[in-house]
Amino acid sequence: MRKKRHLRIRRKVVGTPARPRLCVYKSLRHIYAQLIDDSCGHTLAAASTLEPEVREKIKGADLEAARLVGKLIAQRALEKGIREVVFDRAGYPYHGKVRALAEAAREGGLIF
Repeated sequence: MRKKRHLRIRRKVVGTPARPRLCVYKSLRHIYAQLIDDSCGHTLAAASTLEPEVREKIKGADLEAARLVGKLIAQRALEKGIREVVFDRAGYPYHGKVRALAEAAREGGLIF
C-alpha cells in the first residue's frame, strides 16, 4: 500500500535544481532524508541516523533521531544554498517520525 501511495505522490511531486525534492525513507531501525534534483537524477545532500554525528546522540530510530536528521539535512541544504524544497513523504502518513523530521527541517531554515 505504501508503494502505491508513493507512486501516486511522485506523479505530482518533482524536484528541480531550484527546488529539489526532500525525500524521506524510514526503516525499522533508521531514518533517511535526501535532497534530490529529479531533472538530472542527482542527490544534492543526504542525512541519516547511520552517520556518526547522529548515532552518538541517539539509540534508535525514534522521534529524537528524526528531529536530528531533519536539522542535519536543513543545515547541509543551507550550506549548498538551497532554501526551498518540495516535501516527499514517500507514502508514509504525515505523523510521528515523518512529521518530526519535517518540522525540524522547517526550524532549520528550509521552506516547504
